[in-house]
Amino acid sequence: MADDEAKKAKQAEIDRKRAEVRKRMEEASKAKKAKKGFMTPERKKKLRLLLRKKAAEELKKEQERKAAERRRIIEERCGKPKNVEDANEAELQTICQMYWHRIYNLEGDKYELERAIEIRKMEISDLNSQVNDLRGKFVKPTLKKVSKYENKFAKLQKKAAEFNFRNQLKVVKKKEFTLEEEDKEAKKAEKADWAIGKK
Repeated sequence: MADDEAKKAKQAEIDRKRAEVRKRMEEASKAKKAKKGFMTPERKKKLRLLLRKKAAEELKKEQERKAAERRRIIEERCGKPKNVEDANEAELQTICQMYWHRIYNLEGDKYELERAIEIRKMEISDLNSQVNDLRGKFVKPTLKKVSKYENKFAKLQKKAAEFNFRNQLKVVKKKEFTLEEEDKEAKKAEKADWAIGKK
């Protein structure tokens, strides 16, 4: 019996320690959850619902604001509706004339605006065609790398000095193609030979 009581006491001690450990673990997990995130799934749901309600209210206010703006613009452009039911024939005629003049002026404005748009479209198409024409004519040349220390013109001038056009010409025996200077030199040479021959 003493053994049974000792075993029971040990078992009770073990159970008590296990309960303490479980309790500490639960408290630690709760503390971690509290530190980890303020947003629990329930709070997230509530927040989503609140955001949806707020968005719906904002959308409704925006729609009402747009409708009020639309009504204001229509009243501004068209004027307030006239009371036609209680008006007599003269008043109806004046109302009709007023509306006719208004429509007449608006049609004139509409025509002028359409004409201005057509003119601008033609100007744009002309400018586009001019740009396309210019694109086809000019080709950008490829640039060559040139040393800024080397004088390219000196080389060309040297080549031009070396190049003698008279040396490149064919020698022709016929007198009709000879130059006047060569003719004079030939005559002087003949005179000199003749004068030397007489002596």
